[in-house]
Amino acid sequence: MDFRDGLRNLYHSILSIVNLVLQLLWYFLQIIVSAWYFILAVGKLFESYLISYGVLKKYKSLRIRKLQYLAIVIESEDAHQTSKVVKLLQWLDSLGVKNVCLYDMNGVLKKSKETIFQKMGNAKSIEEVNEGITHHVQDHMTLEFVSYVDGKEAVAKAANLIFVQKLKNYNLGGELDHLILLERHLNEALQIVGCKGPEPDLLLVYGPVRSHLGFPPWRIRYTEIVHMGPLNCMRYGSLIKAIYNFTKVKQNYGR
Repeated sequence: MDFRDGLRNLYHSILSIVNLVLQLLWYFLQIIVSAWYFILAVGKLFESYLISYGVLKKYKSLRIRKLQYLAIVIESEDAHQTSKVVKLLQWLDSLGVKNVCLYDMNGVLKKSKETIFQKMGNAKSIEEVNEGITHHVQDHMTLEFVSYVDGKEAVAKAANLIFVQKLKNYNLGGELDHLILLERHLNEALQIVGCKGPEPDLLLVYGPVRSHLGFPPWRIRYTEIVHMGPLNCMRYGSLIKAIYNFTKVKQNYGR
């Protein structure tokens, strides 16, 4: 019995030592990973300041014309910070970006659009631009405001239109085929109901998660998506870098 008790105690001692070693290794790995991410964050912050002050010369030559339409997704809590949103738009305006879509899930930005237009000065809404026909070079920023509800309503309208068209075809002697629905059918229906909207070339996400937060998926089939972090941490240099990297991407698709 004494020999067995000794073996049992030895086993428990070895097991305790192994568990302690594994815990220490786990904590050590956590420290290494945290330190790595901290170094990356500091490096990005330092790089952003260098870009902002024009030290890195390659970022001075932005082919901004390649960016025809820019979408910005903002987490709804951050979207209440109108001054931050206006500052971001002013940065984009100074870079020469002419067409911007602002999106948040709860429609906070849509409620603040009058304030945004007042502070932006020469900005116009996309509805106003679409109503007027002009052949002059665009000298103002065009803004579009979109929320999650807009996407839901667009899909509902498009689905209703497709159903009416199918039913009409059936009443005229055709076949009611409710199983086949191609992407082009939805695109055509969205176009007819006026909810298709321009497809952004680049989508910048300002929020805590790497997600487009419900931005209409049919509008971002070929869109480059970049996560920019929380709106509170937005930096001018990071914005320039994101746009610069987009302009350097080789795109082999047709629009």
